[in-house]
Amino acid sequence: MSRKIFYLLVVAILGSTLLVSAQDTKPVMKFDSKEYDFKTFKEEAGLTSHSFEFINTGNQPVIINQVRSSCGCTSPEWSKQPIAPGQKGYVKATFDPKNRPGPFNKSITITANTNPAITILRIKGDVTARVKTVADLYPREMSGLRLQNNHLSFTKVKNTDVKEATMDVYNDSEEPISIGFKRVPAHLSLKMVPESLQPKQKGQIVATYDASKKNDWGFVIDYLDVLINQEYKSGNRLTVSANLVEDFSSLSKTELSNSPKVEFEKDVFDFGELTQGEKAEYTFTMKNLGKSDLIIRKTKASCGCTAIAPSTNIIKAGEVSEIKVVFNSRGKRGRQNKMITVITNDPVDSEVKLRVSGNVVMPKTN
Repeated sequence: MSRKIFYLLVVAILGSTLLVSAQDTKPVMKFDSKEYDFKTFKEEAGLTSHSFEFINTGNQPVIINQVRSSCGCTSPEWSKQPIAPGQKGYVKATFDPKNRPGPFNKSITITANTNPAITILRIKGDVTARVKTVADLYPREMSGLRLQNNHLSFTKVKNTDVKEATMDVYNDSEEPISIGFKRVPAHLSLKMVPESLQPKQKGQIVATYDASKKNDWGFVIDYLDVLINQEYKSGNRLTVSANLVEDFSSLSKTELSNSPKVEFEKDVFDFGELTQGEKAEYTFTMKNLGKSDLIIRKTKASCGCTAIAPSTNIIKAGEVSEIKVVFNSRGKRGRQNKMITVITNDPVDSEVKLRVSGNVVMPKTN
C-alpha cells in the first residue's frame, strides 16, 4: 500500500471517528411512544389532551426551539427550560373537537438541538358528532327569530335574470312572529313563508332579485332592516349580495366576431417602497382590439386608499385609452396589494383585475 493511500485512509477513519463522537455528544429525546390514539370520544367532551414524555439520554441538555402542529385545532405546549441529561421533559398536544366530527390524524413537529433536529409526534382519534341544537342550526338571532345567516347571497346573476334565493328561519320565541323589511330597493322583493311563524315553527325567507332593475355591475351589496312584528331593533339587519354580470348568451356569431376586445399593456404596477403618507401614481394603458365600441361599465378598487380615474368610458375600435390610479399610503404599513376591477362589455374577458403593490415603511426619526 502506498504511503499516499495509507494517509488518506487514516484521515477518513479519523474524520469518521470525530463525526461519530460529535454526534454522540448531541442530546437525545427518547419517547416511549411518538403516537397517541384518543380512540372514539364525544364532541361535547371538549378539549382533549395528551402529554408525550421523553428522557434526555444524551450527554448535553435538550433545548426545544419550536413546536408546530399541522392544524389550528391542535395546540402544543412543551418544556421551555433545557432538559439535562437523564432528566424528563414533555410535549403536550391539546385537540379541540368542536365542529370537527369524524376521524382525525394530526402531526406535531418538534425542532430541537438533537440529532436529528426534527422529531414528529402524531395524535389521532374519532370524534362522535354532538346533536345539533336550534342555536347551532340557526346561529343568528333577531328578537326571537333565528336565522341560518344574516347574509343572503345570490352569487352570479346575469343582468337579464330574475333569480330567487331562500334562507331557513325558526321562531325560537313563545309568541307568533311576523317579519317585514325596511329600505328594500326596487330590484329586490322579500317575504316570509308562511307569513306568520308559530312558536317553535320553521319557515323561509324567500327573496327575488331582478337584475334588470339594478343599474350596477360586479359584486354589489344591499343592506335591509328586518322588522319583527312590525318593530325595528338596532342590529336586526339582513345583507343581500350578488355578482352582476352581463348576459352575452343572445349574441350571434357575427355579433361576437364584431365585438370589442380589451387588452391592457400591463396589469401589475409595483411602486417599490413608499414612506407612509406618500402617494404613488400610475397610468394603466388599455386598447380596444375589437371591431366595435368598448364600454367601461365600472371600475372599482379593493380599498378606499386607491383612487381610479378612467380618461373615458367609451373606447372606439383600435383606439387606446388610459386609467389613472393613485394609491395613498396614509395609515398603511408593510406589504400592500390592492386590486382594481375593470368591467367592460368585452364578451370574452368582461372583468379584468389590475394590481397595485409595494411596501410602505414608517418615516425615519431623527
